[in-house]
Amino acid sequence: MHFISENNRLVCINQTERMWIEPWGENSLRVRVTKEANMDTNDWALTEEPIACKAEIHIDQVEIVEPWYKGEEREKHIQQFEVASIRNGKLTAKINHEGWLSFYNENGDVLLEEYWRNRYRIDRYCVPYCVDARELKAIPGGSDYHAVLRFEAYDDEKIFGMGQYQEGNLDKKGAVLDLCQRNTQASVPFMVSSRGYGMLWNNPAIGTATFGTNKTEWLARSTKKIDYFITTGDTPAQIVEQYTAVTGRVPMMPEYGMGFWQCKLRYRSQEELLNVVREHKRRGLPMDVIVADFFHWTKQGDFKFDPKYWPDVEAMTKELKSYGVELMASVWPTVDSRSENFAKMNQEGLLVSCDRGVSIHMNWMGETVFFDATNPEARKYVWERCKENYYDKGVNLFWLDEAEPEFGPYDYDIYRYHQGSALQCSNIYPAMYAKGFYEGMVEEGKTELVNLVRCAWAGSQKYGALIWSGDVHSSFRAMREQLQAGLNMAMAGIPWWTTDIGGFLGGDITDEKFHELLVRWFAWGVFCPVFRLHGERPPFYELEEEFVDGVRQFSSGQDNEVWSFGEENYEILKGFLFMRERLRPYIRECMKQAHEVGSPVMRPMFYEFSEDQTCWDLKDQYMFGPDILVAPIMKEDVTERSVYLPSGLNWTDAKTGKVYDGGQWVVVDAPIDTIPLFVREGKEYPIYK
Repeated sequence: MHFISENNRLVCINQTERMWIEPWGENSLRVRVTKEANMDTNDWALTEEPIACKAEIHIDQVEIVEPWYKGEEREKHIQQFEVASIRNGKLTAKINHEGWLSFYNENGDVLLEEYWRNRYRIDRYCVPYCVDARELKAIPGGSDYHAVLRFEAYDDEKIFGMGQYQEGNLDKKGAVLDLCQRNTQASVPFMVSSRGYGMLWNNPAIGTATFGTNKTEWLARSTKKIDYFITTGDTPAQIVEQYTAVTGRVPMMPEYGMGFWQCKLRYRSQEELLNVVREHKRRGLPMDVIVADFFHWTKQGDFKFDPKYWPDVEAMTKELKSYGVELMASVWPTVDSRSENFAKMNQEGLLVSCDRGVSIHMNWMGETVFFDATNPEARKYVWERCKENYYDKGVNLFWLDEAEPEFGPYDYDIYRYHQGSALQCSNIYPAMYAKGFYEGMVEEGKTELVNLVRCAWAGSQKYGALIWSGDVHSSFRAMREQLQAGLNMAMAGIPWWTTDIGGFLGGDITDEKFHELLVRWFAWGVFCPVFRLHGERPPFYELEEEFVDGVRQFSSGQDNEVWSFGEENYEILKGFLFMRERLRPYIRECMKQAHEVGSPVMRPMFYEFSEDQTCWDLKDQYMFGPDILVAPIMKEDVTERSVYLPSGLNWTDAKTGKVYDGGQWVVVDAPIDTIPLFVREGKEYPIYK
């Protein structure tokens, strides 16, 4: 192993392997490893210029002798080796004479160290089964590599972040996570450890992350290099702030993003949508956004309303704005082979291609191909079509659906992007999809914007991406899974997140059991970053015409407005609508924090109270901003629950006004019209009037 100090960077050379370690923002380092002659130039998620930090680099000599030499023989066999270290603020990386890399905090405690199991030299503990911490194995027939990075595991470690996965565990220690995008799954490979560090696997390749009890392992099936970012801080908040400083932060949430969003599958016409808003306003109910869901268009890839059902979009958006309501329109990245835009996009290479097989990526409601969001020209073309057909007609928000993209099947080795093989870069697709619309709207002069996107990767937040958790089931189990998904998205640097209130798949609006679920979910929705009602609500209405102009038509589910679930439930839901309105000033401050320093809007308990060890184990309650503790009811037939109040301060029950000492568990009543809420000492908010 040979070391070079080069332009504030430590370069480590071992045969054909070259490793760069350099400062990348406060208390942070970026590590890149290649076996190529030149380092791959892609910065991937690290898009922001890091604050300038001067590294402290040391390269020293050490004397090593194998342990079996004794006496005079020992002096003859002493060998000189180099060791090195690089320090940036509170974070230090050390590389020993064998090339093993370890990271330390400012107190000299080990944060993370590579996992090596060999016996090249046996003057230390060894396990000779020949496993290296860093692997770049060439894929036969090309210049790409199968990459693996391994670290030691720690019994005391809890792991959070990594994006959105459909399971029950907030703590990802022990999990094996697929690094790929799917409907309801968003791979955002940034983790925060209870040991005091955060790490970004800065690689959009298809792979896996394994947080085992015996080792931690990151794997990319095809890549050019190993690339990761590591940061340390005194609190989880400092770690997230340093991470978002180098990957980007959300814009300021527009005012209309903070209120209630009405949605269903699906409003079939301009008049149907307008009538819902008119009725909302007639009843004196607040609404900020209403959504025109998918198949309002002529053909997929035309990117425009069907004039048969939506005859005057400009008049529609004008009327909506007069009520203080914005229209969001769904856009899919699918382009039907019969679309008016298909030929041009296909000829100019603006579509995702296939290395083999037939270039049809999805055959639901038409034979379609995804546009190539990694291609700047494709992003520009799609935005231009949406600008002329939506934005210029008064549509200021877009629902960027199918953003994974939802290949059928997910055979990533088939598909090829402008950026490269799908195996190497597919996970970045949703971020680039959001980027196209973000840049288009910024060019039009918008500074506060939000678009709803059904997936994300590291850095998506900087493009105004509001992620929702996909087509989840209408059940309490699914509801519980969404809470940990939202909190882990928050810890992965994505502060804007929401769900389909009531779940998407299923939900009989005449079923009292579903009513209970919907009311509980609606109450929780008040305390999500965005408050949005949606769902398919079967059975579907019968179609008047199955095909129009040769294009298959799509039906609609049952009603999904707050008055659709019975009068008693309507009164409860109405109360929660106005609760959200009363919280607007507080929500605005939370959104400002997200914009300025990257703080998530909904936060695991340990984010605010990292010194209270109990808070690291809590997964069914959380903080909404810094001051409001939320303990949602996420089980059937439950009318009370236990809540833990963090130590060191008093807490006030938002409904009863009763004050409790922190550091204890309390049992509180939770009838169907109540969600347990507590306000931290010294704060007051008009939650329950």
